[in-house]
Amino acid sequence: MGQVKFGDVVKEVKINIDRTNNPYDYYVAGDHMDSEDLTIRRKGSFATDDVGPAFTRLFRPGQILYGSRRTYLKKVAVADFEGICSNTTFVLETKDESILRQRLLPFIMLTDDFTKWSISKSKGSTNPYILFSDLANYVFELPDIARQDELVELLWQAYETKESYKKMIQATNEMVKSQFIEMFGVLQNNTKGFAQKKLGEIAFVTKLAGFEYTKYIHYKPEGDIIMVRGLNCKQGKLILDDIYWIDKETSQFLNRSQLSNGDIVLTYVGTVGEVALIEEDNKYHLAPNVAKISLYNKSEQSPEYWTYALLFNRDYITHFAASTTQAAISMEKIRDIVFPIPDYQKQLAFVPVIQQADKSKFELKQAIEKIDKVMRALMQ
Repeated sequence: MGQVKFGDVVKEVKINIDRTNNPYDYYVAGDHMDSEDLTIRRKGSFATDDVGPAFTRLFRPGQILYGSRRTYLKKVAVADFEGICSNTTFVLETKDESILRQRLLPFIMLTDDFTKWSISKSKGSTNPYILFSDLANYVFELPDIARQDELVELLWQAYETKESYKKMIQATNEMVKSQFIEMFGVLQNNTKGFAQKKLGEIAFVTKLAGFEYTKYIHYKPEGDIIMVRGLNCKQGKLILDDIYWIDKETSQFLNRSQLSNGDIVLTYVGTVGEVALIEEDNKYHLAPNVAKISLYNKSEQSPEYWTYALLFNRDYITHFAASTTQAAISMEKIRDIVFPIPDYQKQLAFVPVIQQADKSKFELKQAIEKIDKVMRALMQ
């Protein structure tokens, strides 16, 4: 068909609702969408959440939601229910199905060229954003409708295969949790009868406070020093899709925030209870919304075991969070949480379970990466 401008074939849908008379149950925020994942896996509820006034934009099934902030994250999702998003999430649909298939649109928006354009036209540094008027000027090659239909079929089949692999990864995570409970019981009830201690007795627990870190962080495509934030902690591992790099000149900050191999980070504000194990020295630094847990004696306490002990007892930990508009738990309360302490050798016996699961998940992720390569090739 030839080259077209994005804005000539795609429209932004702006239907706003009255929040004082809101008939919709659910909303989708930016952190409900995952990078390069077309499925909306989480959503918020107006009935239970304190939702900001910017959430007034209606979306319907089949429409595309696009996170207009930090577009390098590639947050593109296909709605499968009616709900509300904020005005920083674009609601998009094709202007004419006979010219551009709606089911092809999300794959166009996931291409490297589209992302490069959106990054180059974004404004701001700490939290860059793009306007739809700038997206509208993106020029791309649009295949004829017959080729579009072929691509839609191939791309969605590939995506569904990716989804099946992701479900296998989730099943592996559930297996690890099941094995943990079998070996150690439900720790908050001490169902296995282990000796008990406060977390503060076996680990140094601290946070970064009193430092204006926003002056010293910025997004860069590459660097040496990474700030670990709550968004980077998931299922015991560091997820580095959304990275803030720290200026090397801020030595005072770096000395106070440095993380070491074997440290565990725990989110204590907002989304409380996410954890990740640090497995390298001198590369990662603490953000103000996560706590650092450093075991006093790693020859008696396994960092791998304690990462998963914290992960699988998240409900136990969040029970101690203050009941405010934004959940939070103090360092004192974290230190005072009583945990059963299994024998060190028993802790070590759990490590091969983690290692085997990590190996299986690595192979599945490799398969997903191969599918991604095929999908990118189809869109070239």
